Amino acid sequence: MIVKRTGRLAILAAVPTAVFLTLGFSGPALAEGGKAYQIDLAQLNESGSSGTVMLSLKGNQLTVQIQSEGMVPGQPSAQHLHGSTKGHDFHCPDATDDTDGDGVLSNTEATHDYGDINISLTTAGDTKATSGLAVERMPVADKQGKVSYKRTIAVGQDVVDHIKDLHVVQHGIDRNKNGKYDFEGAGKSELDPKLPQEATAPTNCGEVKGAAVGSIPVGGIETGGGSPQRAAVPVTVRDGAAITVLAVVAGVVAVVRKRAAVVPVRGETTEGGA
Repeated sequence: MIVKRTGRLAILAAVPTAVFLTLGFSGPALAEGGKAYQIDLAQLNESGSSGTVMLSLKGNQLTVQIQSEGMVPGQPSAQHLHGSTKGHDFHCPDATDDTDGDGVLSNTEATHDYGDINISLTTAGDTKATSGLAVERMPVADKQGKVSYKRTIAVGQDVVDHIKDLHVVQHGIDRNKNGKYDFEGAGKSELDPKLPQEATAPTNCGEVKGAAVGSIPVGGIETGGGSPQRAAVPVTVRDGAAITVLAVVAGVVAVVRKRAAVVPVRGETTEGGA
């Protein structure tokens, strides 16, 4: 049975946004008239970490919501928006960026790919790049290694204009599997010798990447052996339209499935007919 590829891809482009509405993200991220972008976090450094992020904009107010797992239980996770607001092309790294071959992708090695810090995703206080190592103001993973984060931040017009050029990166690995950050796992951090490398090495990365509404994201990127990144798909939220999108997508998928059941491959017949 054949369904036209273009129709199927158009539906798949809309599904990530609809699905995201079921993941428990709420509040300002679904504000009327805003735009929301869903991305996936894929592991780096064989951390086993993964997660889902929503970035939503209303004017110059950026709401960031993150749900991630596979983090180091009870340990803080430095997290940031990396990338460029000047049109430079950055992307998530992979294991081949471990240029010194020590088996750990350090932040310095990864920065070559995902760029410098643009916004530090702290829980309180400022969000400047200079707060990138303010671990006392970063979210802490619970006993199951899960991080739940939500914060609304005032951003400049450059961020608004280039939000799709930025990436979310969380940091913190447990290389020697002893349930904490220590110097025995990977030595000192190249960013601050007072911190262990385990505390600053990237654990996952997700690209804020995607074209305008209605276009089809293409491909994905493998990050450190994790699952391919899904391209972000923006959705304009207005007068409850987000919920309508969910219902419409469900309906369209049902219709396409029904049509797929009755459209024969050339040279075949449908069941019970000629």
